[in-house]
Order: sequence, then structure tokens, then C-alpha cells
Amino acid sequence: MEAITNFSVRIVQRYLPSAFVLAVILTAIVFVLGMAVSGESPMAMASYWGQGFSSLFKFGMQMVLVLLTGYVLALTPVMQTLLTRLTRNASTPRQALLLTIVVSFTCYYLNWGFGMIAGAILAREMGRRVAVHFPLIVAAAYGGELVRGPSSSIPLVIATPGHFMEDAIGIVPVSETLYSVWNIALTLGLLALLIIFFMLQRQPSRIARFTADDEAVDDETPQGAGGRSFSDRLEHSRVPTLFLGLLAAAYLVGKVVEHGFSINLNTIILVFLALGLMLHHSPAAYLQAAERAVGAGRGIIVQFPLYAGIAGMMTHADLVTQFSEAIISLSNSATFPLLTFLSAGVVNFFIPSGGGQWAIQGPIMMQAAHALGADPAQTIMAFTWGDGWTNQIQPFWALPLLGVAGLSARDIMGYLLIWLVISGVTIAGTFVALSVFG
Repeated sequence: MEAITNFSVRIVQRYLPSAFVLAVILTAIVFVLGMAVSGESPMAMASYWGQGFSSLFKFGMQMVLVLLTGYVLALTPVMQTLLTRLTRNASTPRQALLLTIVVSFTCYYLNWGFGMIAGAILAREMGRRVAVHFPLIVAAAYGGELVRGPSSSIPLVIATPGHFMEDAIGIVPVSETLYSVWNIALTLGLLALLIIFFMLQRQPSRIARFTADDEAVDDETPQGAGGRSFSDRLEHSRVPTLFLGLLAAAYLVGKVVEHGFSINLNTIILVFLALGLMLHHSPAAYLQAAERAVGAGRGIIVQFPLYAGIAGMMTHADLVTQFSEAIISLSNSATFPLLTFLSAGVVNFFIPSGGGQWAIQGPIMMQAAHALGADPAQTIMAFTWGDGWTNQIQPFWALPLLGVAGLSARDIMGYLLIWLVISGVTIAGTFVALSVFG
């Protein structure tokens, strides 16, 4: 296994292009497929790309804010102290890997946005304080991203009365999907395998250490010859950030009291914002930390619109429909969940958005499941796991984590390629076993 992983790392580092170039290559592939498979003209494909280009602007901004507010929170003196104490529980590379995997996997299970930033920050701090190969621990932190937990949108939508497919498939409760015995067992099994896989990796003879110099930001107040002006005092006062942080916190508390506790991207952004504002000593300190965070978000800003354009071409050229129908033609009731998992994984590589992919591909797959007599709950979870599975080698979802860690996709993808195979065999085997043993 170690030899295979090392080979994968060398190949990826040598041949994998940057995440931006990969997005351009995927754009070109879909552009050509639209003409070759769907018979679309070049101008039509360009039009589809343009129509999709702006569709992820809102989501892209949310991701930028998740990264920025999480990064800024990590640079507060209080969080630096807490992270230091946490990392003291790991004095060896194996202990660092184990702690990082368990914490990030748990956070991903609760909410993928929270897990993305929490795992990246923890991996960065471990890399700072433990002699561990930094790309290895960042890959380990990202490996748990494939887990499907209570924030998974597809099973939650299908369990909600009035969802757009209710007339066709009815309501499928989460007790049959997310919280089924077999799905919980699969989740725990993947955590165990993730730990085993990364614990078996031997560190290179020349390890790559964490090199960024980010520490808690300095809050020194500039002193002029005539003392501080009113604007200087305000800029370095705790009052503005404390007021704004308490305002955001009050809103969140009121929302929980009125509607109950729930986690989504907007909630995560507000929580990170409120904590960051209250824990930084002044507006100057907060903005100093934000300045460091902005550079980490450049990949999201540039690349999210490119993937939105790819999704536009895939959708309007009916490439998703044609691919799904081809999978259906090869299926029966026993093999359909397995093929649904594989097809969702393939489409996810081109449309890395679970909700968008489900809106396009979901109705086709669920109608086929009904016609073939396949189990609807298994089909839903097969689609859900497939949507997360190929995120392991799709740089789109790793961009926030890579931004915080200061690495490129090729630094971690060699490890994740092997983990993709291991996790894929495990998930696929689960659906085969379900079809055989019921």
C-alpha cells in the first residue's frame, strides 16, 4: 500500500495541472462533448456556458465568507491558545494524524462547511507544531469530506413534505436513509479505514513542514508625535467589533429560540463572524487578519464561475440526461443503486454541486428506480454517497481547505487518489451487499 501511495503521489505531482488549469481542461472536454454527443453548435455551447457562468455567484460568495471568517477566527489570540493546547495532545506524527482525522471527520459529519475550515485550521496548527509531513496531514484532514451526515441536502429534501418529487416517490424518512443501520455502519467503517490508511503512510525522508508565518495578529496602536487622534482610538478600540459581534450573536440566539438549532452555510458564516469580531481586540486587528485571509480565497473567486459554466453546458446540452439514461439501460433492480452511486460520482466531477446535480439527475434516477423496482432509500443514499465520493479528487471542494493550508491540489491529490479507490470499493461493496442480502 505504501509503495502504491508513493507512486500515486509522484505521478500526481508530476502530471496533475493546477486546479485552475484543470477547470479549463474540463470546460474544453464538456464543450467538445456537447458538440460530439448532443450535436450542439459551438455558438450554442458558448451560450450555455455563459448562461451557467453566473449561477454560482451567491454560493461562491458564501464560500469566500466561510473561508475568510473561519481564517480570521483562527488568528484570534484566544483561538491560537486553544489550538496550541489541543495540539499538545499530539507529540508524534501518528498522534497528530489520528487527532486531525477524528476531529475533521466529526466536523464534516455535522456540516461540510464547518468541517472544511475546522479541519484545515487544525491541520495547519499540527503542521506548525509537530514534525509531520504537511501535505499528508492536510490530505488526512480532507479525506473525511466524503462523509454524508445530517447536513446532507438530498436525504433531507426527500424527507420534507412538499418536495418537488413527492408525487413520484412520496416521503422517504431519514430513518431509512441517513440514519439507517447500514448507513451508520458504513460511516463508521469509512472512519476506521481513513484512520488505518493514513496511519500506514510512512513520512518521506525529507518532510515538507508548514512554512506560513501566520500567528495571532498584532494589535499595536500607532503612536504619533501628538498622541492618538480620535480616529486612531476608534480604530483600535474594542467597542465597534464587540458591538457588531454581540449584534450577530443576539440574532443567532433569537433564531435558535424561535426556530430551533440548525446548521447551514449562512449560520456558519454568522457564527464565525460573531466569534471573530468579539475575540479580536479592535477593528484594526480584525481587518489585519482579514487581509491575510483574502489571498487564501483567490481560488474560489476565480474558479467557481468556471464550474458554473461547465454545469450550464452539461445541463442545457442534455449531457446529464443522456448519461443517466445510458446507466439506466444497463441496470436492473439489484444493480441500480450501485450504478447510481457510480454515475453520481462521474457527473459530480463535472457538476460539483449536490443540489444542482440532484435537480438535474435526481428525477431521472428516481423514476427509473420506481420502474425497475429498486429500493428508493438505497437509491437516494447511493446518489448522495456518489455525489461526495469524487470530491476527493475534485479540486473544486478542496479550494477552501487548500487556501487556509497554503497548498496546491497536486500536493494532496496523490494520497486522495488512493483513498478514492479504497472508499469507492467500500461504498460500492456496501450496495452490492444490500442487493444480495437485502
